[in-house]
Amino acid sequence: MSENEKNVGLFVTCLVDLFRPTVAFAAVKLMEEAGCSICVPERQTCCGQPAYNTGDNDDAKAMAQMVIEEFEQFDYVVAPSGSCAAMIRVHYPELFADCPDWLTRAQNLSTKTYELLTFLSDVLHVDKVEAALDRTATYHDSCSGLRELGIKQQPRKLLGSVEGLELVEAEQAERCCGFGGTFCLKFSDISSRITDDKCDDLLKTGAQTVLGGDLGCLMNIAGRMTRRGETVEVRHIAEVLADMCDEVPPISQGKG
Repeated sequence: MSENEKNVGLFVTCLVDLFRPTVAFAAVKLMEEAGCSICVPERQTCCGQPAYNTGDNDDAKAMAQMVIEEFEQFDYVVAPSGSCAAMIRVHYPELFADCPDWLTRAQNLSTKTYELLTFLSDVLHVDKVEAALDRTATYHDSCSGLRELGIKQQPRKLLGSVEGLELVEAEQAERCCGFGGTFCLKFSDISSRITDDKCDDLLKTGAQTVLGGDLGCLMNIAGRMTRRGETVEVRHIAEVLADMCDEVPPISQGKG
């Protein structure tokens, strides 16, 4: 690693690891092209968000401690997910408010943890990518990324440099997709209604592709689109910015 390279630990996230590893490959490509040295710790595990959201703070703390131990060595920690990045950046210090030693370590990790698009735009000052996609697209703002991390203009700025891509804004781009982690399991009827409303709003744009930065939201939207027989593509933005769309199929493309 050269003196000016940034030493980055990639927090892959559970959903990316299990369902869409190409998102992690895209994240690595984007950060390496921006001059970073990337490491993916093999012992990394869940950030603890599902446990935390259901009130199981003991298990959430145990998982958080493992994440802290694995990632505190790096200059930066980057996740291709607003919700996972927000868990580490916002909620880890809250988890350890009554544990002074761990609180200090959690706060140190918090200050150097970023969601991928924020890291590229706000830290590395990347304002354009070498990518092309001849499609119309609309962008879904995920709740955690938008409301906890302030992710709004960063993805749009980067997408603006993708050759051939036309971005069409949805009227309710900031509205929840209905996923909410375990919410969609506990309150499936409510979740389905919210997701249908989201799909209706996205389809009204006439866009060929739905993009977003959180795989949970995208899988939820893609699943509902498929069950409705819609033909719109759903993709993670990292794959678009890394110019991988010719190599990687969309998360879903309805039955048509």
